[in-house]
Amino acid sequence: MMLRNRYNTGRKKRGIGKFLLVLLALIVIGCGYVAWKLLTPYGPQEVAQAAMETSGGVTVSEQENWIDFKPDKPKANGKSVLFYPGGLVKPESYAPLAHELAAAGHHTIIAKMPVNLAVIKPDLADDILAAYPEEQFVMGGHSLGGSMAARYVVAHPDALHGIFFLASYPDEKGSVQQLDIPALSILGTNDGVVNMTKYQAGRMYLPPDTVYYTVEGGNHAQFGDYGHQKGDGESSVSEEDQLKQTVKTLLSWLDTIK
Repeated sequence: MMLRNRYNTGRKKRGIGKFLLVLLALIVIGCGYVAWKLLTPYGPQEVAQAAMETSGGVTVSEQENWIDFKPDKPKANGKSVLFYPGGLVKPESYAPLAHELAAAGHHTIIAKMPVNLAVIKPDLADDILAAYPEEQFVMGGHSLGGSMAARYVVAHPDALHGIFFLASYPDEKGSVQQLDIPALSILGTNDGVVNMTKYQAGRMYLPPDTVYYTVEGGNHAQFGDYGHQKGDGESSVSEEDQLKQTVKTLLSWLDTIK
């Protein structure tokens, strides 16, 4: 009888051990699935993929930490553009914007962020600026990328010649309000991702002569080409039209920077 009790006790312990192992495995799988869902980036669509090709007087090349859009005929005294992508958006998604700016003569570089989050490596611009010491850069970004770009500019006030925001805004740590630097802010009226309360509050961290431009009917995702973004509003203008307005506004702003 005693041996039987010991045998049954051993079986129960092994059963509990197996149950705990299965439970642990399920927890690990569940956490992995949640992390995968949360960190899966938005990727370039057809237009962006086409813009990654060398064409139209623009040479496209990829480095370890950035994508380079170099004009065959640089604009005389034109500023170069350093761009930080939005959170969880692959850098190639902004190739249409970069290609258009480069076609107009502005050397444009898109940073490649670790796990597609500028907050992970906000100082990546160090490497890019060091690689092109003879060029004068403005800096900006989309969404989270714009906020991180502002923080970089604040930490390196003499390194950049302008700051721009696409569906983005600076926070207190990225306040450029006191810097003698041109600033541009572009926002779509149908943007469903930007926190408008924080966006309005962010105006206090911008210079008083900041240039503001509104894309009527534009949304958040159409500053790039990566498909619909969760929570975004429906755009009443085409992606092509929003890109055209954005490029035109950026080029006009760049022409004012000496």
